Amino acid sequence: MSKPPVLSVRGLTRTYDTADGGLDVLKGVDLDVRAGEVVGLIGPSGSGKSSLLHAAGLLEHPTAGEVLIDGDAVGGLPERARTHIRLASIGFVYQFHHLLPEFDARDNVALPLRIAGYRQVDARARAEELLVTLGLGDRLTHQPSQLSGGERQRVAVARALANRPRLLLADEPTGNLDPATSQTVFEALHDVVKRTGVAALIATHNMELAGHMDRVFALKDGHLEERPTESHEY
Repeated sequence: MSKPPVLSVRGLTRTYDTADGGLDVLKGVDLDVRAGEVVGLIGPSGSGKSSLLHAAGLLEHPTAGEVLIDGDAVGGLPERARTHIRLASIGFVYQFHHLLPEFDARDNVALPLRIAGYRQVDARARAEELLVTLGLGDRLTHQPSQLSGGERQRVAVARALANRPRLLLADEPTGNLDPATSQTVFEALHDVVKRTGVAALIATHNMELAGHMDRVFALKDGHLEERPTESHEY
């Protein structure tokens, strides 16, 4: 019997209250993301990409529908249980790195491990392992102000993977970077997803990067439409 997808969303709807009435941004969305798979999510600003990521990451409650992690329905769990799942099973990467300026790269990556109860020596060892994998072995003790934009974003990717999540959710992770740096960061993210087997759902406006993903879906009028990819390999 095959394993269930790491992430499944079923019949997901999201309606926001506005002065003109309800605004439906998600209308019965279904999506599966499997281990080791990089799935792209494209669409204009306001199309609902972030709403889908926030619901999948248990940051928001959808208006209707269900979220499943490894086949288990988790969307309706109490907030304490949802927080535990976010910490243990889901990693987040955003357009802005949100690194703590007073911490060096290693301790920024180690922070979620320390919150989870790891000893400092073990947390730092895991952080170093990830930073080396992402090509930042010579930047371990550099503070964010001493790093380039691409290096800061790779630290953010490492931090998202620190707790060995099953699911990685990225919202425009290269949106603030120039094209060459975007390519470098995405290649590093793509490589680490394939190495670790994490399931990745990535929202992006960058169609060139989307062409390197395993599958790509466009959000249009609240529905997902699968689009062809160029299927390039790095």
